[in-house]
Amino acid sequence: MIISNKEIYSISHENAKTNYEKLIILIDNFLTSKNLKIKDISTFYLNVGPGSFAGVRNSISVIKAICLVNNIDYYCFSFQYFKGIKDVKYENIPNLCDKFNVKKNLINPIYIS
Repeated sequence: MIISNKEIYSISHENAKTNYEKLIILIDNFLTSKNLKIKDISTFYLNVGPGSFAGVRNSISVIKAICLVNNIDYYCFSFQYFKGIKDVKYENIPNLCDKFNVKKNLINPIYIS
């Protein structure tokens, strides 16, 4: 999920073993489709699992690199963090991260075995 000028954008892709090879391309295509540039982004929200080790690790690495280079804040969340909340919607993630004290710029991945 990306927040830019108080607009919320999200995207998901079908899980595929080759997604890690094209993650930057997927991000670039997504930004282009929304007429955005990296400098327009104020915050990233990244779902860190549960998921495959490689997929979660690659997603975290790419987003962390983008955020560090561009001085952008990021929040790594899992739907498991929001226990007791029914029907969590992506547009509610920023508020839920605040409510459940998800730390900014902290990575705590959840892998499935």
